[in-house]
Amino acid sequence: MFGSTWFRVLSVQGESSSATRHGGIGWYNAALRPSFHLQYSDDTLVFVILSTPQMFEKAFKPFIADKQLSTVRDPIDECVIHYFSLVKKNFSDQKIEVMHDFEMLPNRKPKVLVQTAAHVAGAAYYYQMKDVQQNPWGEKKMYGVCIHPRYGGWFAMRGVLIFPNVQVPSLEQKLPVDCVSTDEKRIELLERFNLHWQDWTYRDIIDVEERYSEEQKQYFATRPAERFKLLGLKSEISGENQQSKTHGAF
Repeated sequence: MFGSTWFRVLSVQGESSSATRHGGIGWYNAALRPSFHLQYSDDTLVFVILSTPQMFEKAFKPFIADKQLSTVRDPIDECVIHYFSLVKKNFSDQKIEVMHDFEMLPNRKPKVLVQTAAHVAGAAYYYQMKDVQQNPWGEKKMYGVCIHPRYGGWFAMRGVLIFPNVQVPSLEQKLPVDCVSTDEKRIELLERFNLHWQDWTYRDIIDVEERYSEEQKQYFATRPAERFKLLGLKSEISGENQQSKTHGAF
């Protein structure tokens, strides 16, 4: 089953920089083609991990300062890997399998579709072309995007934690909050996300409680190859991967 929880539940210090939501593998698999299915029983417990706007200040910056890394592949990814490892240590009596949002299979498909995971867990609504009744784009492909009822687009999905030995057959699925409920606003959202994602405006498609800080916005607005300079780090990311991170999970 899939679900969500605040990052404070997962961190040793109890900081509220991230959230989780739990649920079942069956919910996820039912929403996708077989080629994307996760090979676990339908009732397997899963948590999808979201980073909230405070993640940058409360998790990322302390991680960079404490680790004093000189060379990393991607600072945010390394940070997420670190905090996921803390979760595994805190639940050392449980078998936990991790799938990060940036991990790919040998065929270049993502290991897990985190937007679908967030939707079926009830954490954030995944708006897609199929959610628009009057399609104004014809055959043009418009990519979907998740919107959180509190943070709008000012959050990111970082991966899932799977508990293969924990079965929750009685867990009730909760639908995500449909906070962009009209065709007009959904069209506006998808067009802002697909055509003008760099101006941040799709993230404010609804009124939000919290946004990224200006420092965080500057970091993510900087080209991946240049972000390391802001942190005083040396990049190990290839040119191809740098480009792929430009319009990714942030």
